Formats: sequence, C-alpha cells, structure tokens
Amino acid sequence: MKDRFTARVALLVMLPWLAACNSNPSKQDIGMVSGAILGGVVGSAATGGSTVGTVGGAAAGSYVGRQIAKETK
Repeated sequence: MKDRFTARVALLVMLPWLAACNSNPSKQDIGMVSGAILGGVVGSAATGGSTVGTVGGAAAGSYVGRQIAKETK
C-alpha cells in the first residue's frame, strides 16, 4: 500500500515537468526527467519507501541528470 502511495506522489511530482514540454525536449530536459525518475526510485528504495526519500531522490536526481546532460553537449 505504501509503495502505491509513493508511486503516486512521484507521478504527481513529475506531471508538471512533463506537461510543460510543448515542443521537442532538449537534452537537458530529458536528463532532468530521467534523473528525477531514477532518483525517485533509488530514494524510495534507500529509505524503505518513505515519501521524503522518494521526493528527495527525485529532486537530487533531476539536478544531477540536468548537469550531466549539460556536460554532454
């Protein structure tokens, strides 16, 4: 039950970023979204499914993913 809640929170966090893409996404946008998804999954797994861990992981992952995409231009 807690996993479903965590997945819903992660999806709600991601929706505004995905909805904001009205044109083709840049490499930085793709890196940010990919990092947020991966970070959310890792944060959730590392903290036993806590919402704070999931959201924190998604935030950290989006930052790292965007920076990596910025470097690979």
